[in-house]
Amino acid sequence: MGIDNDSCVNLIFTYGTLKRGFSNHVLLQDLMRTGDAVFKGTYQTVEKYPLVCGPYRVPFLLNMPGSGHRVTGELYAVSARGLARVDELEGTSRGHYERLPIQLMPASDGNESGNKENKEELLTCSGDLTCAAEAYYAHKSYEKEMWERNGRKGFWIYSEKEAKGYVKRKDRPQNLSFLDHIRIFISSPSD
Repeated sequence: MGIDNDSCVNLIFTYGTLKRGFSNHVLLQDLMRTGDAVFKGTYQTVEKYPLVCGPYRVPFLLNMPGSGHRVTGELYAVSARGLARVDELEGTSRGHYERLPIQLMPASDGNESGNKENKEELLTCSGDLTCAAEAYYAHKSYEKEMWERNGRKGFWIYSEKEAKGYVKRKDRPQNLSFLDHIRIFISSPSD
C-alpha cells in the first residue's frame, strides 16, 4: 500500500497509462520513492463516463457523466510537488487534459479482501463509501469530437487489450504537437 505521508493530500484517480503495468507508471513509482505519492487502492467511478482511446492508443476520460461505463482505475494520494509533476505529464497547461473533480467508490472486482481494504481507505477519506478525488479528463475543446470519433462507445477499463498499439511519446512524430495529433485523429474516418 505504501507509507502514509501527511503531505500527500491530493487524491488523483488514474485510469490509463499511469496505472501499474503501463508505460507512464514510472512517474508514480518515482513519486512513491520520494514520498510524494501513496497508492490508495483500486476504485471505480460512481457515475458512468466515456473512456476512449485517441491517437496512438492514448486513453481519454471524457467529462460526460451518464455516458459510457463506470470506469475502474487506481487512486493515489500525491503531494503538491507530485501533483505538479503529474500535471506536467498530462499537459494541463497545454490544453491536453483538465484536472477536475470525480466521485469514486471501491472497485467491484470480486476480490473481497481488496474491496475491504479499499473500503477502509475510503472511510478515512470521507467517512462514507464514496470519495471525492480528481481525474484528468480530455480537454473540453475536443471531448465531444473524441466521443463521436470513437462511435460513442467506450470501455470500463484501460487494459492490455485497449493499450495494444500504444505509442510512447518519444516514439511519436515530433514535428506536430499532441493537439495537432488529436485534431488529425478526430477528423479522420473511424476504423
